[in-house]
Amino acid sequence: MVQSLLALAPTLLVIAFFLLGPSNWSRHQSWARATTCAFVAAVALRYIVWRFTETVLPYPNDGANFYWVWFVFIVELLAFSEVVLFLILMSRYIDRSVEVDELARSFFARPESELPSVDIFIPTYNEPLDVLERTIVGALALDYPKDKLAVYVLDDGRRDWLRTFCEGRGAIHVTRTDNAHAKAGNMNNGLRVSSGDFIAVFDADFVPYRRFLRRTLPFFLDETIGIVQTPQHFFNVDPVQSNLGLENIWPDEQRLFFDEIAPSRDGWDVSFCCGSCSIARRTAVDMIGGFPTESITEDLLTTLSMLNKGYKTRYLNERLSMGLAAENLTGYFVQRERWCQGGIQTLYLHNGPLRGPGLSLFQRIMFLPMSWLVQYLVRFAVLLVPIVYLWSGALPLYFTNVADYVSNQIPLLTAYFLLMLWLAPTRYLPLVSTAVGTFATFRMLPTVLSSLVRPFGKPFKVTPKGSGNEANQFDAYTFTWIAAFIVVTAAGLLINIVPETAHIEGSFSTIAALWSGLNVVVLVIASLICFEKPRRLLQAFKLDEAADVDGSAGRLVSLSLDKAVVAVPTETRFKSTRVTLNLEGFAPLQAELKQVTQRRGDISRSGDQRRYYLHLHFDLRGFERDKMIIKLYTGNYSQEVPDIDKVAISVNLMLRAFGRTRTA
Repeated sequence: MVQSLLALAPTLLVIAFFLLGPSNWSRHQSWARATTCAFVAAVALRYIVWRFTETVLPYPNDGANFYWVWFVFIVELLAFSEVVLFLILMSRYIDRSVEVDELARSFFARPESELPSVDIFIPTYNEPLDVLERTIVGALALDYPKDKLAVYVLDDGRRDWLRTFCEGRGAIHVTRTDNAHAKAGNMNNGLRVSSGDFIAVFDADFVPYRRFLRRTLPFFLDETIGIVQTPQHFFNVDPVQSNLGLENIWPDEQRLFFDEIAPSRDGWDVSFCCGSCSIARRTAVDMIGGFPTESITEDLLTTLSMLNKGYKTRYLNERLSMGLAAENLTGYFVQRERWCQGGIQTLYLHNGPLRGPGLSLFQRIMFLPMSWLVQYLVRFAVLLVPIVYLWSGALPLYFTNVADYVSNQIPLLTAYFLLMLWLAPTRYLPLVSTAVGTFATFRMLPTVLSSLVRPFGKPFKVTPKGSGNEANQFDAYTFTWIAAFIVVTAAGLLINIVPETAHIEGSFSTIAALWSGLNVVVLVIASLICFEKPRRLLQAFKLDEAADVDGSAGRLVSLSLDKAVVAVPTETRFKSTRVTLNLEGFAPLQAELKQVTQRRGDISRSGDQRRYYLHLHFDLRGFERDKMIIKLYTGNYSQEVPDIDKVAISVNLMLRAFGRTRTA
């Protein structure tokens, strides 16, 4: 008993530190972050020293198992290196909003005639009109003098219908004779036909908010600023949210980076361009010879090339655009494999972090693609270690007793999880976040390995978006790997629980059993992501605005480009399914009443139904549709999940897992 309490003492110390310190501190104060990250780093260092001196060095050289012990330790050493870099990075935080408030007053104090000119680049290849129209219309609606603004649609698909659409709206349609160097080559062609002082880039599926230029341009009063990057927000759910059934209670997968990690990078002056939703100084782009074409992630390489020349990147953590997240698992992996390969490519380039001139040692380290190189190998090892032990008896370390293990590893895991919950309380949940990373491992680890061997072996691939991309799919490849790991892990546990078949013994068996059980839970959650769910092409926004239907007053509670949901009193009656919807700022809309529903929350205690919900469908054309795009997509509304509903997540995941088990 005494030994068990002593083993738990370091973990209790970690919990006490977080209760007495970080839980009472603001996570946006750099001193609080630095103190907390230093504490976690000390716990991590204690663990890695123990691992090396007590569980690796004492292990006898007895053949294959000796090399297995060293392999596991080297993987942990890589994980330790990544964690230390992450802790250093997250020990700072900066919010540029107050700074830009001050700069904007000075920047826009001059007459409009003296404001700089801005070119908007919208590179496109095969996106359909339902994707492109939002971006083009939104760009043309930017709050900036029209004689200082030009919108260039850079069409590598050379489509006549897109030229016609651009001419009808006042955008400039640009093509070229070939598609050399993909997106980077397309934008370099845009540089040749444009002349603006600044260049804002929006991918074909991202709509700028009207205030985008008002909030980003003021940073360029500092002549050393080459790029300003803003976060990417989405008006649809990504496949992880959708397939787990967590659309309204779990934020999209990229929020952790854009909301938490990117501001910390900016605090260290190692922020980088993420392509879309950014704006660059033309003279800086010209200085580096245009957008770099050596890598399939031209945005990251643009940042590095500008750093080589002494320019800086700024990050403004304000929602200034909305776009399409990857809509299915195919797009999800196309996107992430491109990011992974592009990050690794920089290691081989003359302007990358290893060889690029003008970079400090700290910048070189922080631009290494450590996360891509390490995270999937570590996750794979976490799944593999208990399996190897259960089936072969090969220990991953020189093991003394459970108390020693608990005294050293549990404090580290506790410290890391508590740190992440403190740093990103609305963006992180250990079990779900781990499951998402595990799901990606089976596709991403081969990409990491192939990119190291042949970094330039795969060409640029566009993430599929929009109509024509609706097919529901089942990720059989990933599911097969996950199912195999579940079966092998569970079978290994079962074999060693039954006395007649057990072939391992010793105190590590308890640790291995708990480890295996947790892996199975994580894998089951990860398997749910493999099942695609139906999706809606035109996403609806939640509203609460006045509206009337055929003269009857109501409240508009949901609106998209083709549908409105209006709440009306129950006594409301209509003579026909063809009704007139009146919205502020729009001509009367002719709509078809296709459905009338009620909601449980609208039933009073007496049992009376208080409101009907009218589902109205309409077909907007031309400039009326443009007005609706501007209303919905340029800054008035958001689809953001503000907080994590931990109870709802737990219930949803259990129901999904139970449902899939019954179906199987």
